[in-house]
Amino acid sequence: MKKISVYLLAIALISFTGCDVQSQNKIGSILKQIPTNGNPTALEISAGLKQALEIGTSQGADQLSAKDGFLGNLAVKILFPPEAQQVERTLRSLGFNSLADNVILSINRAAEDAAKEAKPIFISAIKQMTITDATNILLGNKDAATSYFKRVTTAQLLQKFEPVITASLNKVGATKYWGDAATAYNKIPLVKPVNTNLSNYVAQKAIDGMFYQVAQEELKIRENIGARSTSLLQKVFGYADSKR
Repeated sequence: MKKISVYLLAIALISFTGCDVQSQNKIGSILKQIPTNGNPTALEISAGLKQALEIGTSQGADQLSAKDGFLGNLAVKILFPPEAQQVERTLRSLGFNSLADNVILSINRAAEDAAKEAKPIFISAIKQMTITDATNILLGNKDAATSYFKRVTTAQLLQKFEPVITASLNKVGATKYWGDAATAYNKIPLVKPVNTNLSNYVAQKAIDGMFYQVAQEELKIRENIGARSTSLLQKVFGYADSKR
């Protein structure tokens, strides 16, 4: 009965308002709410996916912003920049292990500090999703949401992260440790001096870590039925399962 009533309402709208663009948009909004064979409506798909992504990105940001969120996770732990790995090897071979360890500790602490800034950026991106975005992500690849976030948030995250990273690097002593390491290395005869933009490097690695964690949360809710904590999530992702 409810389904029939909604159809009748749509027909009534056509009769009374004609077929201009505004009327078509109104009718489209109504029709999106009509369930088909027990499947979720387009609006439910949108709401369910957004709910899942808000849960996932919030948990991901919280995990990485905690102490050892980066340092204690080998998948996202930030090491010396690739062009400076020879610096680390050389310093350790000369007995400067504590200096190299301090660099790694401090840059990971800076990334953990910056991760707090990620949550509102992800939430804003989720709110801006269209129904089409949501449907494509739900029925897309297992990393479709992560790919969406990379596309729409990377530039904003980098802009937000860099000043935070710079401040954090100074706060936790990373700038000093890195300067000490580079100075010690550059004093070694015949080596090529190293000159790395540490803030940019750590910011980019922190963002890579955020996307990795978001991908893990996305995979969890797609594959782990127990992670679907609401009836809406169960309905929407159950529907996605049936389409695979």
